[in-house]
Amino acid sequence: MSNTASLGLTPSTTLFSRLMAQIDRLLMSSARISVRNADLPYFGL
Repeated sequence: MSNTASLGLTPSTTLFSRLMAQIDRLLMSSARISVRNADLPYFGL
């Protein structure tokens, strides 16, 4: 028997968190393209 306890937590993937993750992916890919083209990426929205 183990002396440690584990707690099973399920990740809550709400619609808002999925939307924010998609926006983050879009902004990061835009920044990568800008860096590749030797432009400074725009910060903020």
